[in-house]
Amino acid sequence: MLATPSTALAPRRRDLDFQLYEVLGLEALLRAPYFADHDRATLDAIVDTAYEIAADHYAPLAAELDAFPFKLENGSVATPAGLKAAMKAIVDAGFLSASFPAELGGLQLPSTLWTAASLVFSASNNNANAYPFLTIGAAHLLAAFGDDEQRARWMTPMIEGRYFGTMALSEPQAGSSLADVATKAVPAGDGTYRLEGNKMWISAAEHDLTENIVNLVLAKLPDAPPGVKGISLFIVPKFLVDENGKPAKRNDVVVTGLNHKLGQRGVINTVLTFGASGECVGYLVGAPHDGMRQMFHMMNEARVAVGAGAVALNLAAYQYSLQYAKDRPQGRLPSDKNPLSPPVAIVEHADVRGMLLRQKAIAEGGMGLVLYCASLVDAALAAPDEKTRQAAELLLDVLTPIAKTWPSEHGIESTSLAIQVLGGYGYSPEYPVERYFRDQRLNPIHEGTTGIQGLDLLGRKVRMQGGAGLTLALETIARDVARARGVEALAAEAGQLAAACAQLAAVTRTLLEAQIDLGPDRALAESTAYLEAFGTIVVAWRWLVQAERAAALPADDFTAGKLAACAYFFRYELPVAELTLARLAKLDDLIFNVRPAML
Repeated sequence: MLATPSTALAPRRRDLDFQLYEVLGLEALLRAPYFADHDRATLDAIVDTAYEIAADHYAPLAAELDAFPFKLENGSVATPAGLKAAMKAIVDAGFLSASFPAELGGLQLPSTLWTAASLVFSASNNNANAYPFLTIGAAHLLAAFGDDEQRARWMTPMIEGRYFGTMALSEPQAGSSLADVATKAVPAGDGTYRLEGNKMWISAAEHDLTENIVNLVLAKLPDAPPGVKGISLFIVPKFLVDENGKPAKRNDVVVTGLNHKLGQRGVINTVLTFGASGECVGYLVGAPHDGMRQMFHMMNEARVAVGAGAVALNLAAYQYSLQYAKDRPQGRLPSDKNPLSPPVAIVEHADVRGMLLRQKAIAEGGMGLVLYCASLVDAALAAPDEKTRQAAELLLDVLTPIAKTWPSEHGIESTSLAIQVLGGYGYSPEYPVERYFRDQRLNPIHEGTTGIQGLDLLGRKVRMQGGAGLTLALETIARDVARARGVEALAAEAGQLAAACAQLAAVTRTLLEAQIDLGPDRALAESTAYLEAFGTIVVAWRWLVQAERAAALPADDFTAGKLAACAYFFRYELPVAELTLARLAKLDDLIFNVRPAML
């Protein structure tokens, strides 16, 4: 076996700083009153700390956690000591409270910065990072919808790292179809509820990392209307707490099995049974039957976070295979016919460079997308007026299904290319790229499958508010296109993107009209293809912005690499989206008309 290359943690620090400060202008955000307590030095120190924790705790644990034999014994699951140490490090450094407002005990840091730190954590060990990621999302939901008592009793211990959190949506018979949730919640007469039912595929609902686990559970009250309008949201803790707020009696929520998955094996995944003894206590969050609206607050955050996790895997796989290609001698160039010539590093072979360039285009383009989405969260918080805030939130709504899906779907290609670069060693467990590929394969399913995201985008997002979200997205892209037209080296790409956006707008109108003329079943049959084409156009936009900023910096290998990756994306990836849109414009009905008996 070859020695594994020694690589720096992904993403490379210069690239992360470039995205944060050159592309997104994060320092300017600090002038807003909401973020005025922070400066560039503070932000840099936090990123430094993220890299230190990743190097000291996350990365050394990654292979062990992937292979750790989690077992369910007497209703409990033990975790390795290294995971406990990693969680303590991230809690002690304040990362769980980083994005929360100061009034709730948080550090009130930009979401963009937390997302950047999360990329560092997930690239070094995406399995370990799932535990704080779920907790932060659950705590954000309680911050938005919980009452003062619920925030004090459940949210505060979560951002302090004493409790961890989960979201419990899926059920064995329903999967992603939340309208078919069957878990019941019955009022107990004392302000609490008794839950009964089963949940499936619930990540991190059992472990020994914290004092307590807070499950956020979707269930239906006895008087619930049918469908998603009848879903309510409940806090269901692992342990009930006493009058002093200390975990006491074990609640009647039991892990009845563990799911063993293709990838992300270091994230304990459970089957939960509520109320086997009739004593599962839950606490209603907000109003009855408002659970889906509340849960989507966490789910939309989770969708962008899944995209960020996919980006992190892409960055890690790319960086590892790049270093391997530079270190690994094999073969000779086609022009060298001398068998006695020494082998060249495989990065010298054009085919290998092509694979690496594609990985770079996917990984760094995806990074630009998810960090931009995080910046929209900050833009809403820092907005000087309501109109500006609403615009930022609207644009984020439109981009969320793209941010979740595009890095996940293309990440399968990207991590597969990393295996290909390593050749036979690539699918050996002694090297991490096969783990990246396995872990990546789950992301197109997590938090709503790719098909669900396509239906969301075409069936809802581009038509809401009379198409205002789509119009805003296209106007925002057009402003950056106009700026890029002034850079001679990018004039062609700017023109190509402008044409692609016009094509997207026209095809969207056709598909929206078809939803009326032909019905939603027919018109939405290829919503996944629409999502893919839209996503590629959006990533092309983020590449154009990166290239425009890089062109303004002193020329070196870093800026040249940005310009080359942008050119690659426009020559190799964007034309595929243009072809897809051309087919969609014809309202091709092949997929819709294939009968099950024909398959």
